[in-house]
Amino acid sequence: MRIVVVGAYGLIGSYVTARLLVDGHDLVGAGRDIGAARRRAPEVSWVEADLRTTSVEAWAALLRGADALVNCAGALQDSPRDDLHAVHLEGVRRLAAACRIAGVRRLVHLSAAGVAAGRGTAFNQTKLAAEVLLAGEDLDWIILRPGLVLAPAAYGGTALLRGLAAFPYVVPAVYPASVVQVVSVEDVAAAVERAVAPATPARVSVDLLHGEVLTFEAMVLELRRWLGLAPARLVPLPAVLARAAARLSDGLAYLGWRSPMRSAALEQLRLGIQGDAGAAGHHLGLTLRSLRQMLNGWPAGVQERWFAKAYFLKPAILAALGLFWFLSGLISLAVAFPEAASVLTLAGVSPPLAKGAVIVGAAVDMALGLAVAVRRWARPALQGMLLVSAAYLLGGTLVQPGLWLDPLGPLLKIVPAALLAAAALALLDER
Repeated sequence: MRIVVVGAYGLIGSYVTARLLVDGHDLVGAGRDIGAARRRAPEVSWVEADLRTTSVEAWAALLRGADALVNCAGALQDSPRDDLHAVHLEGVRRLAAACRIAGVRRLVHLSAAGVAAGRGTAFNQTKLAAEVLLAGEDLDWIILRPGLVLAPAAYGGTALLRGLAAFPYVVPAVYPASVVQVVSVEDVAAAVERAVAPATPARVSVDLLHGEVLTFEAMVLELRRWLGLAPARLVPLPAVLARAAARLSDGLAYLGWRSPMRSAALEQLRLGIQGDAGAAGHHLGLTLRSLRQMLNGWPAGVQERWFAKAYFLKPAILAALGLFWFLSGLISLAVAFPEAASVLTLAGVSPPLAKGAVIVGAAVDMALGLAVAVRRWARPALQGMLLVSAAYLLGGTLVQPGLWLDPLGPLLKIVPAALLAAAALALLDER
């Protein structure tokens, strides 16, 4: 079959794509940022498309000759990069219209378990509206509604869970008594593989989750056991503290950082995630794995422990680097300007040139400190920190080599700061 997968490089979409490739299908992957995806999966025909803006006509052209459409795309919360109404509702409306034009009958749509009237988040409202929209379409649609999706790969909420599970000495958690039902991403991919088959009865909504009802506390502690870490006591976090962290994460979204700790995720956790555990077996003939079964199938190695332990270190490192570079430049200008310039003049640099060099250096330091806070500028800012550090070390050695023996270590301190920037570069990828 020729299948178009929208959102084919996301957490769920990448596993769906892998499963369909193994089954021998001809795949077209659609997404708004496909450069890395094209390198990872060259067997897929990648096309740049955006649910927020791509027209019905463009989707119809993409769908011509296809046998099925799978929509794995979605967003958690409105932000400068994500528009829930555009992605979850209007985008799905255009996809359905394009299917009618292109003659594609089979449409498999990924929604979410627990989506229902009365849940006040925009995520729930737009997901529910899309389900209602598809229910009225004259297509062979199947809506799959996964519970909390866990995967061997870590991204978004699954990454956050690992970070909490690996927290040193204690395990912090908010709403530890909230209940969730989980599903393996591999089982979600298997459900999509069943759903695209022409013989599978259509026009149904199918919850995908195991019957075991877990508390959030039990799930995080089980993940800690899976990581092979020593047992630790779970410490419930006050809801007010969690909401403050969520609002901070909401604000960081405007700088391009898409944290899973935003308000929508917190509210989803508070409400819990549950559904009909028998639906997958009844409609698709699938037996879904429990949490323990899926974790037993994904033995945790050192890479999982490294990732989990570094999860909260990454934002701390970026924040520390930003403050270090910005304050270094600010102090050079506002507090230590004469002393900084005198280092150069004592080495034979003319006073005007020395003052100009200090001003330029301070401005560069402050600019790098500010730039690393913006997601799209973070990588070039970190690379700039490495280059500027190398220039400072080389220049300082040539102009005033005695600084290496200075008890305050002005040159020595550059080395760990540069290594921290290199570590941040290594941790910067999100997918």
